[in-house]
Amino acid sequence: MKIESYKNLVIGSGEAGKYLAWTLAKRGQKTAVVERSMIGGSCPNVACLPSKNVIHSAKAIALVNPTTGLGVVSGSFKVDMSGVLHRKRKMIEALTETHLATFKSTGAELVLGEASFTEPKTVQVALNAGGTRHLRGDRVFLCVGTRASIPDVPGLALAEPMTHVEALDLERLPEHLVILGGGYVGLEFAQAMRRFGSRVTILQRGDRLLEREDPDVSDALKELMKSEGIDIMFRSELMSVTGRSGTKVKLKVRSETSEKIVEATDILIAAGRSPNTDRLNLSQANIELDSRGFVQVNEKLQTSASDVWAMGDCAGSPQFTHVGYDDYRVVLSNLTGGSRTTKGRLIPYCLFTDPELAHVGMTESQAMKKNIPYRIVRLSMAAVPRMQTLSETRGFMKALIGTEDQILGFTVFGAEASEMMAVMQMAMLASLPYTFIIETIFTHPTAAEGLIFLFTKGTWLNPQFSNMLPEIENTDLSTLQEIGS
Repeated sequence: MKIESYKNLVIGSGEAGKYLAWTLAKRGQKTAVVERSMIGGSCPNVACLPSKNVIHSAKAIALVNPTTGLGVVSGSFKVDMSGVLHRKRKMIEALTETHLATFKSTGAELVLGEASFTEPKTVQVALNAGGTRHLRGDRVFLCVGTRASIPDVPGLALAEPMTHVEALDLERLPEHLVILGGGYVGLEFAQAMRRFGSRVTILQRGDRLLEREDPDVSDALKELMKSEGIDIMFRSELMSVTGRSGTKVKLKVRSETSEKIVEATDILIAAGRSPNTDRLNLSQANIELDSRGFVQVNEKLQTSASDVWAMGDCAGSPQFTHVGYDDYRVVLSNLTGGSRTTKGRLIPYCLFTDPELAHVGMTESQAMKKNIPYRIVRLSMAAVPRMQTLSETRGFMKALIGTEDQILGFTVFGAEASEMMAVMQMAMLASLPYTFIIETIFTHPTAAEGLIFLFTKGTWLNPQFSNMLPEIENTDLSTLQEIGS
């Protein structure tokens, strides 16, 4: 048996794995990446980018709806799901070609197949094209990601429900789609599929959507879903399923007081993620997992095995592509004598519904739980001129301000929310007080300009620390310069 040796062996070509491989290979280190199926990982193939591509197609439908009052006049139109799919696939094909070109230009070897450890730092790869190879790395990096979890419900697996992967490949429009889970994936798909024309029902076990967010955020999202015509069944437990997703299914659902049968054509599972560590035979490599199957790592992302690191979702990192990229930077820093760690990272995130929900830092619920002194300032998005120009006045923004005027956290639910959040994130990273935002000259009319309005026109509240309310000059912003507008 021939064992091929490499300086770096990367298992999985997701965000962290591919960037680490490309960087080390460019530095002249012999590097191999083993990828089971999706070149570049889930983000460019079946997750972040394809889903936002489809969401944008759904928004196009909403924009030509005469109820928006945008003055767009059109004849009759229909949704062409094959066209939506073609646009998405065209983007993925271009991204795949870009990834392949980068592997070639950097010199990192891409091995298509499934890896399984046979001993420490050594894997057997069942090649997709047939045959096997045995690879050993002086250093090994795991970046195998996660997959949608299938709840253990009688009949559910037999019904062959969709996950986000299959939902992004639909060439037909589901007549009635039932979504299991009111989290990020569930809400994004619910709105998009409803706009395409499907009837949509969300089954949520808890009593709120996005239960980790503050109650006012959950309430705002509930109202958004309802305004789109989406049914939500809270405090509902799926008991059993009969039939086949894609044709006809019956779901037995138990609520607090009764049981009922929900009839639908399709099921989409969006109820959590499971790590792709179960087929790696990690025990042969002395790599320990936690009780949920994620790789145990320290703040430098080192595993229990010498010279083995884990990055991204499979390491239990927050499940965002941008966190995977930072995991790459953490590992690279430590490989090259740096001291970067995962400790104390300021991680932003965004829900790409329309409008968006974006957040960075501490939530109000977290501050109250930790008994951290704070003030809240809140403003309706209708007070932001940019929102008026877009006729998208739904939503609000709020900031948590500490005792020294520092920004503890920021949440915004509204159009272009992710861009506003990025401004606040930079201010937080620079430890700038909120008063710095007030004195900043933002372009008019932009979403970022609304941050000035937040701190000067917003409502300040603090039931715990009312003596901390600031004295802010009530600046008249109606005289903002019109240059460039």
